Amino acid sequence: MTINQQVIEGSWNQVKGKLRERWGQITDDDLEKARGNVERLVGLIQEKTGEARGEVESYLETTAAGVASVVGRATDAVVCGAQQVAETVQQTAGQAIDSARAGYVQTERLVRNRPVESLAVCFGAGLITGVVIGLLTRSK
Repeated sequence: MTINQQVIEGSWNQVKGKLRERWGQITDDDLEKARGNVERLVGLIQEKTGEARGEVESYLETTAAGVASVVGRATDAVVCGAQQVAETVQQTAGQAIDSARAGYVQTERLVRNRPVESLAVCFGAGLITGVVIGLLTRSK
């Protein structure tokens, strides 16, 4: 038997739906008894429908191949999407790094060209920060 047992077990809900479409007389309870076991499933379908074993096996093979194909395409789509996201993240991270380097170089150039003004700005920023922190801690 060439029916892919793993595909049937792994995609049981899809396979179950296809079986119910083909053989409406099979109930959910019947299918739950087989629960992905190919031998039991073939026997159950034969018993309920009177179909020949070869016909049932052929349908299961086709269904399993179809489900595997759908799962494969979905997997490929997810992998492709994940790769695109990873590339976008890498590009964005690269841009952020480049921007930070450019800011550092610009700041370094400004400090070299205007050391007194830079020192005054740093002193003022530190003074304001200290006052704000002091007010916040005092009010608590």
